[in-house]
Amino acid sequence: MVSDRPLPAPGANPDASFWRGKRVLLTGHTGFKGAWLALWLERLGADVTGLALAPVEPSLYALAGVDAKIKSRLVDLRDAAGVARVVAEARPEVVVHLAAQALVRASYREPLATFATNTMGTAHLLEALRGRSDVRVAIVVTTDKVYRNREWVYPYREDDALGGHDPYSASKAAAELVAASYRHAFLEAQGVALATARAGNVIGGGDWSEDRLIPDLVAALRALRPVEIRYPDAVRPWQHVLCSLDGYLRLAERLCADPTAAGAWNFGPTPEEARPVSWVVDRFAAMWGAELLRLEPKGEQPREAPVLRLDASRAREALGWRPAWDIEDALSATASWYRAHADGDDACELSLAQIHDYRAASPAPTG
Repeated sequence: MVSDRPLPAPGANPDASFWRGKRVLLTGHTGFKGAWLALWLERLGADVTGLALAPVEPSLYALAGVDAKIKSRLVDLRDAAGVARVVAEARPEVVVHLAAQALVRASYREPLATFATNTMGTAHLLEALRGRSDVRVAIVVTTDKVYRNREWVYPYREDDALGGHDPYSASKAAAELVAASYRHAFLEAQGVALATARAGNVIGGGDWSEDRLIPDLVAALRALRPVEIRYPDAVRPWQHVLCSLDGYLRLAERLCADPTAAGAWNFGPTPEEARPVSWVVDRFAAMWGAELLRLEPKGEQPREAPVLRLDASRAREALGWRPAWDIEDALSATASWYRAHADGDDACELSLAQIHDYRAASPAPTG
């Protein structure tokens, strides 16, 4: 059921008056983050068209009935003509590009497919926006892993060098370069404000992706079995999925009012809030109410950076964005979602209730 907490104060972002009736093209709407954003945009009154592959089941998209709430178009980003057809049909005013091959280990197995989707797929989408008078804002969502990881303790800022050891990270760094090129060569002169958004590690209910920490933990806890943890000491900037989506929505509003805000933006917790994987595992298990045996897998594992922190001070200062939930809130909301869903609660109502609660806890913008 929807929470009875007070509604957000008038004027708190995201601003429903901005989104009501706005034509939005959302790529990746069948994925974890995309399904959450589709639900939020629909609740804000936006006219949403989704572009993505068919969902991998189980999925929040199917369980929450997202297909009944927006116009869904199943198209592969690698199909340039198909992407162009959806863009022409949707006539978007705002584009949020989430669709991607988003798994590091999968990128080692299928590097060419990863580059084709993440790099050329982004180029196909941006090419489809050329010459379209409807578009005002485009946000290309990449990742916190686009930075050349120097394995230092300092948080990465938007002007730090791009890089990428694994194919996933490199393909997303390349997508950043594609976006910058299209911004300066074509879209800026066309009146389109194009930004890239780099978010920290997101968690939340409704994620069943392979090789992701929280889905692995939920499966282990429900089956009463040990869980394999590849890098227990790896430090990451964890945040609830709603924190990052809140940032994207606020950024779109700002870009519409101020196209000079185009560029790269980080969205993540403060650097001191980053936590090692082992801490997240133990804290989540405690919130679940069970002990969990951690096992490190045998054999060589794909390389991953040991430490990763983001400096999101630009978003805090310029957008007034601050995560309404800290890591404790994020883990609590995530555990609560999975427990309630396992007990038979409706996935859509659970998600909408948490969106309501997040907005109610969100401070009014200060930027």
